[in-house]
Amino acid sequence: MNIPISITALLVTLFSFYAHVADSKELAVGRAESVGMSTERLKNVGINLNRLIDDKKIAGTVSLIARKGKVVHFEANGLSDVAAKQVMAIDSIFRLYSQTKPVTGVAVMMLFEEGHFLLTDPISKFLPEFKEMRVYLGEQDGQIQTEPARPITIHQLLTHTSGLTYDFFNSPVANMYKKAGVLGADAQSPLTSLAEWTKVLAKQPLIAQPGEQWNYSVSMDVLGRLVEVVSGMSFREFLQQRIFVPLDMQDTDFYVPAEKLGRFTVVYTPDPETGIKVADGIKTSPYTKLPKIEMGGSGLVGTVRDYFAFAQMLANRGEYNGKRLLGSKTVEFMMSDHLTPNFPADPLSSLMSLAPGSSRYWGVGFGLTGAVVTNPAITGLPVSKGTFSWGGAASTEFWVDLKEQIVGIVHTQLIPSGSQPIGPLLKSATYQAIID
Repeated sequence: MNIPISITALLVTLFSFYAHVADSKELAVGRAESVGMSTERLKNVGINLNRLIDDKKIAGTVSLIARKGKVVHFEANGLSDVAAKQVMAIDSIFRLYSQTKPVTGVAVMMLFEEGHFLLTDPISKFLPEFKEMRVYLGEQDGQIQTEPARPITIHQLLTHTSGLTYDFFNSPVANMYKKAGVLGADAQSPLTSLAEWTKVLAKQPLIAQPGEQWNYSVSMDVLGRLVEVVSGMSFREFLQQRIFVPLDMQDTDFYVPAEKLGRFTVVYTPDPETGIKVADGIKTSPYTKLPKIEMGGSGLVGTVRDYFAFAQMLANRGEYNGKRLLGSKTVEFMMSDHLTPNFPADPLSSLMSLAPGSSRYWGVGFGLTGAVVTNPAITGLPVSKGTFSWGGAASTEFWVDLKEQIVGIVHTQLIPSGSQPIGPLLKSATYQAIID
């Protein structure tokens, strides 16, 4: 990156920061030493991320680190739109994709706390279309073979053990999803509502018996429909009224309105010749208009500032800025490993088939809508046992470490996730900065 761009980036970032302060309660960045971290060593965060930017591996990033509730690093680097030379700003808006899932999980647990259901309840109690599911066994003489499925519970949906899958995996059931229009992204689906979508989904066979395998899936989208049925609101209305407004998440929604498109980011994908190329632009993006289906597994857009409010609420065990969304024990329950000893030691490895060059995912189990570190020594990173995290398809990621009282977030827009080690580099630079 040349010097003029770097200077411009600094000026635009500062202008964006102070302009936003005038409009709302912005995040103040405190002295790292006051929470047992090193200001000097935290500079490695920007150094590591800028190395990827300078090498044209990614366009730009916004990153944030907080400890004990105090933000000690909040920085924008690089560009949000390479062709337009649009400098990344701390209030840039990103497609969160699967980072939507933990938000859906909190919505579900809020209703659970209110006594609307138990996690052991079958989903068919609220969505009767799931009452008589079948499990795919294979084909014989051109005929699909199935067997009756056990009831899918709400808990199994929250933990990706429901037997559902995604259309983008390579399997016969995934192909059935594609043909039926049961897609993980609303923009390409011919279906017109979450209610219709779940009814069509329920006609497809399961990939495994509920409770037997961990399979990344559309489970969170089904839970979005559960929220609608139980609350009597649309999924979007529930999130806005019960989560986004209380947490002052001003820029989080299922689309980017016209007046905010100047802060929207371009999605890139690796290119062998240029480093990266555009995968989804701004003006032509499906996220410029309200979706037909509000996807609980992939639909949200938002800023790092907004997601910090959500993540810090979890780190505070359910409360943020005087607004309590969940009880402390509920949050601890969410962030515990929910997979039984019957699951393998690397249950999430099936997901890694989507990441270039990856095959196994050691030392990590799964909580309610997020990964949980079960054995830090074999994860490859010096995180704490119980660290809770999740990310999105365009390389956004967040984590909450209750033991060290750390929240970390990094947003860029590179698809597929795992193309570059953005999250691991941020974690490495964060933990080496702890000095207490």
